[in-house]
Amino acid sequence: MQKHTGFKDFTVITESSDITVARHGGRAKCMQRLLRLGMPVPKTVALPFDMVHRLAAGHMPDVAGILAEFGEAPLVSVRPSSEDPDWGGPGAILNIGMNDARHAELTKRLGQEAANAIYLRFIQGFAIHVARLDPDMFESDDISAESVRAALHEYEDEFDEPFPQDPVQQLSEVLRSMARAWEGTSARLLRQAKGAPADAGLGLVVQQMALGLGPAESGSGVIQFVSPVTGREQITGRYLSQSQGRAALAQPDGVFYLTRDDRGRSLEEHCPEVFAELVEWGRISRQRLREEMEIEFTIEAGKLMILDSVRVPRSSRAAVRIAVGLANEKIIPREEAVLRIEPRALTELLHSQVDPTGARDVFARGIAASPGGATGRIVFSSAAAQASAARGEPCVLVRRETAPEDIRGMHAASAVLTERGGMTSHAAVIARGLGLPCVVGVSGMTLRWREKTLRAADGRVFREGDIITVDGTAGEALVGEAKMLPPALDDAFQALLGWAEEACDISVRANADTPSDAQTAREFGAEGIGLCRTEHMFFEDGRLTVMREMIFANSPEDRAAALDQLLPMQREDFIRLFEIMQGQSVCIRLFDPPLHEFLPHSREGMRELAEALDLPLSDVTRRVEALSEFNPMLGMRGVRLGITVPEIYEMQARAIFEAAAEVARRGDPVVPEIMIPLVSAKREVELVKARVDSVAAAVRVETGRDFDYKLGVMVETPRAALRAGDIATHASFLSFGTNDLTQMTYGLSRDDAGRFMSSYVQQEVFPEDPFHTLDTDGVGELLLIGAERGRESRPDVVLSVCGEHGGNAESIAFCRQAGFNYVSCSPFRVPVARLAAAHLALSGSARKFAE
Repeated sequence: MQKHTGFKDFTVITESSDITVARHGGRAKCMQRLLRLGMPVPKTVALPFDMVHRLAAGHMPDVAGILAEFGEAPLVSVRPSSEDPDWGGPGAILNIGMNDARHAELTKRLGQEAANAIYLRFIQGFAIHVARLDPDMFESDDISAESVRAALHEYEDEFDEPFPQDPVQQLSEVLRSMARAWEGTSARLLRQAKGAPADAGLGLVVQQMALGLGPAESGSGVIQFVSPVTGREQITGRYLSQSQGRAALAQPDGVFYLTRDDRGRSLEEHCPEVFAELVEWGRISRQRLREEMEIEFTIEAGKLMILDSVRVPRSSRAAVRIAVGLANEKIIPREEAVLRIEPRALTELLHSQVDPTGARDVFARGIAASPGGATGRIVFSSAAAQASAARGEPCVLVRRETAPEDIRGMHAASAVLTERGGMTSHAAVIARGLGLPCVVGVSGMTLRWREKTLRAADGRVFREGDIITVDGTAGEALVGEAKMLPPALDDAFQALLGWAEEACDISVRANADTPSDAQTAREFGAEGIGLCRTEHMFFEDGRLTVMREMIFANSPEDRAAALDQLLPMQREDFIRLFEIMQGQSVCIRLFDPPLHEFLPHSREGMRELAEALDLPLSDVTRRVEALSEFNPMLGMRGVRLGITVPEIYEMQARAIFEAAAEVARRGDPVVPEIMIPLVSAKREVELVKARVDSVAAAVRVETGRDFDYKLGVMVETPRAALRAGDIATHASFLSFGTNDLTQMTYGLSRDDAGRFMSSYVQQEVFPEDPFHTLDTDGVGELLLIGAERGRESRPDVVLSVCGEHGGNAESIAFCRQAGFNYVSCSPFRVPVARLAAAHLALSGSARKFAE
């Protein structure tokens, strides 16, 4: 074999070798760490990234020299060593060096059966993974001498030459095959999907075989010292006598478990000295490697050998408990514990989850709009959901798409499934706020309202009352009742959030529309309410009819009379919000949606409304038609409604101020923040501000109480961002509503974009769904323009983002860099946002933790 002489081809791993993750990969570095801990590791040689790249091109290292490092006639294995183990790599090849002569020698030393098993495993691995022959030809559980001869003969027939007997040739072919497998297009795309760069390198480690077979006690296994599901201390694992590699994990029968329990034989009883040694190495690994490790080991003639050690695979809840435990024991700093947990991983802890180990019969797939899992009976209307809740039966609300009138039904449901919608559709936004699992934009799902049936894309039909499970984390709907995992809001979760809070340098508030939302936000550590959407309060029982009376009023006086009935209800809502938040900031958005959303659209609904209001059906029909709009999201809503129907904003302002006065009377003063929605011009703010100031003055006189308040604007039109300098002269804060701002900047309907957005992202029209990840180039530029112009005219103006992007890590990074004061997001995204903000602050501190 030709030796490449341009650089040192390989490095024998010792405690002092120059081994780095960046050049040799994680497995090679791990081998060195294990040696430094004094573990019994077989001799190992590392090939660096650049050598493997040359291998793929046909340049061979000094293969004979590598084998010579292991003594005379060695048996070795080759394993991949990528920079990150999650990036994968080609499978390990064991027993390289086996040939007819070695087989005869091992037969004398270990016995016929063990020698056959070792040789057969190498023939199979070489034929399938190196020669790329059909696996079916070499699959056999028979380890007789006849099976060995048959495998050799099969290889010779298929490959047209004898099975290679020269160990140098064998190792050369293995190394070249693994290098080329890594460089292949499919492998590259697969690891890029896992976050690897396109030019990620691969190292290879050649290790002396610990056989795990023979007359004395021999075998292989793996051991873990914590539960990969919960993170709690728990020794688990499997050991299989007379085996190699990770066979114990795949073998259904004959295994030893690690500790004594009711499952059968245990290594603790069978080999107590080896078990005790493994436990001690686990303790040392935790202390010195600063991590919970899974140890792969082999016993050869009663002697323990450690082959590898990797991070214990873990669920998100286990990751939190492990990180917090290591920090509490001073093994790692608290800051590092915070940085070890990916913010998005917290969503698994906040909600019940579908157990990934359970059976899954998926009948629908869509957009994972709100995480968590829940089971219930199918219902097709809000009324049916409320009836189901009254009976104490969990239900799943299935709709073509939800509307504001479905709020009560969503409150009653355990989960939501919609045929239409995207990440910022009504169903998605409200479900996230309520903490409901939700899947939207389910392609291929057909609802038949009259028949009360749901037809899945595969033709299966589900009827009202059938039990299904919604997995909002995976974006799937499952048949029947799935196995669930409970939320994990335990002491470890709370400790991690507390440490994250200490590191944050941007505030995180919550979008909370009800006292229940506010309570959840408070429990998750929100620093106030950044957006309270008051219109959702009008859909509660006893209010919708009054709201409709106001809509049908024929004069300002009649409208005011109807709104007077809503005033005490609104006032009580705000008192409860102020009490729950205990003096923290509460930003209340004045009424925003078009009035038609409060009216029925079906003939049956209009007839019921006519009876409730004692009006002719024709009057109701005409009013509904008069209020309908071609494009209601760009029609008479927000500040436009507040100017043309001022009685609504006056009632809301009075309710806010009377609530503030009442809370102040009880000794806990609050400074409410009133936000005007959908502003585009300074004059709009002037008109609303004049009315609000007038109401405030009147309430001060009537109650004899003084109170402060702030008036601000929700910037959600491009013109408002461009004219922020003018608007800020009358606004103490500018809160950017990125849901509508994205919609108007792109000219995209946020409810309908989900139908084609995946195609756009796949074809790289957009790098990501702009309703999911803030478009920093387009929408972000409007935010920067608005922030700059707003501060030019009013340096003390408070800046924030209150759209759903506020819980997104990339958006938080943008806001933090732009100098925004806070972000606001759904209550159940507050912990995620707090951890993301802490990551950003700690990453910028240039703190380097020990490797």
